[in-house]
Amino acid sequence: MTRSSNGPLPVLLVVYGRGAATALGILTTARRRCTVVFFGDLGDPEVAADLARLPETTPVVDTAGLTREQVCARAQALRPAGVVTFKDSLLRTAAAIAERCGLRFHDPATVEALVDKHSQRAALAAAGVQATICRRIRSAVDLRPALAATGVPAVLKPCSGAGSVNTCLVHDAEELEDRYAEFTTDSSVRGDYVLEEYLVGDTTVVGEFWGDYVSVESLVEDGRIHTTAITGKLPLAFPFRETGYFIPALLPDGLAQSVVRLEQQALRALGIRHGVTHTEIKFTPQGPRLIEVNGRLGGHVADILNRVAGVDLLGLAIGLALGDPDFPQALPRPGSREGGVAFQYFLSPPFDGLAPGGAGLVDDLYRIPGVDLVDARIDPSWRADWRAGTERLVGTVYGSADDFAGLRATVEALQQRMKTFWR
Repeated sequence: MTRSSNGPLPVLLVVYGRGAATALGILTTARRRCTVVFFGDLGDPEVAADLARLPETTPVVDTAGLTREQVCARAQALRPAGVVTFKDSLLRTAAAIAERCGLRFHDPATVEALVDKHSQRAALAAAGVQATICRRIRSAVDLRPALAATGVPAVLKPCSGAGSVNTCLVHDAEELEDRYAEFTTDSSVRGDYVLEEYLVGDTTVVGEFWGDYVSVESLVEDGRIHTTAITGKLPLAFPFRETGYFIPALLPDGLAQSVVRLEQQALRALGIRHGVTHTEIKFTPQGPRLIEVNGRLGGHVADILNRVAGVDLLGLAIGLALGDPDFPQALPRPGSREGGVAFQYFLSPPFDGLAPGGAGLVDDLYRIPGVDLVDARIDPSWRADWRAGTERLVGTVYGSADDFAGLRATVEALQQRMKTFWR
């Protein structure tokens, strides 16, 4: 959708929750392109805090206590040109708004396969893309039959979740029952869980220093898939917490094409016609296998891609929602190693029960070659908790390197310094 130079700015509805893009980042990126109206539950302290930081003139609709029908009615009255969300749990609401207002977005049926891990596995298997043993857990009586199907080890996680919250490996029936009871008692994560077969990684593909999985970032426009990047990963911290990303990924010749081919098969199998996707793929002895497909921007990815390739993925996502994606003439070739490497390294503890050390860490990290920015808040009362997932960390290091050898040297220096930080 292209407006005239004298016409009003189109309205973009952002169904907001703390996720892959910040409220201020969205507003800054959309400036002079559209009028952003945030739909957010101000009863959520995190959402309220984020939206309170915006300029007072920013339109905000408080959705606290509203039914989905009421939210859609409020949205329709604004005559929006587009709708977008950057949080998995809000995809259903964004899809309902899009359907009511006649906007392009993931359709409701596709959203179900994107937010429900059991449904997604079933859809991928039905399409012949990948069969992964997965059982839905509605109550404790489902645990042992599920484990009999998956075998051990197996992965227990919320059916609709993100960021590795309440996600762990189980090795027997007793451990499974204990973890399930722990996760479903006084937990912020409600609803069904799933038990999946564990995809054994192959560290020989990229080497043991690097993570044995990647993510693929794409924008889908009327069924046309525009793949923008393959994101490399550092090895996971216990049990499945991410520790850092880098672009481009370090892949052997030909593997990037195989990864993108699998990703595109998955997107088509799930019926994705319009929207942003973030697909995780693991390297196994049987070849690349799908971990999951997400119907939103990947967390942290937009910053890294912008720094290494000058591609504004958040801006493209906003443009796609408005019907005017303004794709660059040449997107970076996925897996391309031209132009150096950019990364984010997460200041995350190796395991549970640890406390942070002194605030001098920040100055120490700035002395490491390749470190450009350290965003950390050292709170002595903070304690590690793996159940809270990837986002339970004290900060993030942003940096760059000329090549993968330089990236490895920087990451090794960061890892060495962090060994003496946690106590």
